[in-house]
Amino acid sequence: MTFLYHAPSLTHNLMQELKLLLIIIIANGAPIIANWLFKSWYAFPLDFGVHFTDGKPLFGSSKTIRGIFFAMVFSIIVAIALGFSWEIGLIIGAVAMLGDLFSSFIKRRLGLKPSSQAIGLDQIPESLFPFLAVSPILGLEWQQILKLVFIFFVFELVFSRLLYRFNIRKRPY
Repeated sequence: MTFLYHAPSLTHNLMQELKLLLIIIIANGAPIIANWLFKSWYAFPLDFGVHFTDGKPLFGSSKTIRGIFFAMVFSIIVAIALGFSWEIGLIIGAVAMLGDLFSSFIKRRLGLKPSSQAIGLDQIPESLFPFLAVSPILGLEWQQILKLVFIFFVFELVFSRLLYRFNIRKRPY
């Protein structure tokens, strides 16, 4: 009787996690890159300037149709390149942007300006929501999801400052 260590399974899970993390990073970074490349060209606010019942903007001017579009398109492209279906890419891109919109909606209710910093609120929904959305399809366990959300949280805080230093972001957050 031999006891075999199933490294391929562990390696497969780690690779899948890293690939999913990359797709979520791309989804969340695509609107920033689109803004840097295209400035105000086709940057129509997603909420069309509509205000909520509290008189504050629904999402704010920094949430654009162009940003949502680029997030979904690049998520699909990266998902396919990494061996996932286009549907996984679409789900991740769309749900990451829903998480970002959720954060913006909450920040407007709290009276924070568009593109203001809210540590945790800026990172958790835009990574947690897409991981939860693909979890039933890909068999992610809650421990994996929590680990990946934490990694995204730290990565986003560090990488945002790097993008700022290279004049890609307007603010270091």
